[in-house]
Amino acid sequence: MPPVYRSSGIEEKLDGRPVMADGGYRGNPEVIIPYRKPADGSDLPDWKQALNVEHRTVRAGVEHALARMKCFKILRDYRRAAHTLTDAASGIANLHNIILAG
Repeated sequence: MPPVYRSSGIEEKLDGRPVMADGGYRGNPEVIIPYRKPADGSDLPDWKQALNVEHRTVRAGVEHALARMKCFKILRDYRRAAHTLTDAASGIANLHNIILAG
C-alpha cells in the first residue's frame, strides 16, 4: 500500500475488512483488485470477466459517491488533520442523505 494509506490511519480502521482497489495495487494481498489478462494474451475465463464487471460496478458507485461529496465545500477544501477526515466525511454523508430524503 502507498505510505499515505498507512499513515492516514485508515488501514487500522479497515483492519479485517475487504478493501477494493484498482489494478495499480497488483501483488498486494491486502486488497481486492480486478483480474488481469494472462501474460500469454489469452482471454480471461467468463467467471473472471463477470467478477471484473462486479468489481467495476462497485468501484464506480464509490467513486461517484466521493465525487458527490466533493460538492460540499468543506470536503473539497479539507485542510484539517487526516485523522478527522472520517468524521467530516460521515457528517457530509448524513447531510447528503437528509437532502435526498427531502
